[in-house]
Amino acid sequence: MKILLPVDGSAASLSAVQHVLACVRAGLQASFVVANVQEPASLYEVVVAHDPAVLDDVRAAAGADLMRAAEALLEAAGQQFESEVASGDPGHVLLELIESYACDAVVMGAAEDEIEGPVGAVARALLERSPVPVTLVREPGAVEPGAVP
Repeated sequence: MKILLPVDGSAASLSAVQHVLACVRAGLQASFVVANVQEPASLYEVVVAHDPAVLDDVRAAAGADLMRAAEALLEAAGQQFESEVASGDPGHVLLELIESYACDAVVMGAAEDEIEGPVGAVARALLERSPVPVTLVREPGAVEPGAVP
């Protein structure tokens, strides 16, 4: 089984990695694809930078930095994984990564978004269009929507 782990550096995305590692300890045989999707450069960034390669390098470095903690957890657990920093619309790009890496499932963090509500736009896009099962993992201690803390 190959599992896509979209990570953005948030506590929720690290909770998703910890969840799959708990599943591995319970007997799940899997390999992983750790992915971070960087938004495309804005027109302002393109005009100011003058060099698209510089923007690509900055985005690649930022994505690698955001994936570092997830990769460290997987390495410490002795798990095999591949990593990719991609650029574009996150929901669309993650769907492409599912296909290109032949993933069997997606496990991702779910943090409440002030605008989107209990499920953010990226998680919603995957839930609605993913060809494989998607598991959303809440950050420990997250309050259920509508619940009184």
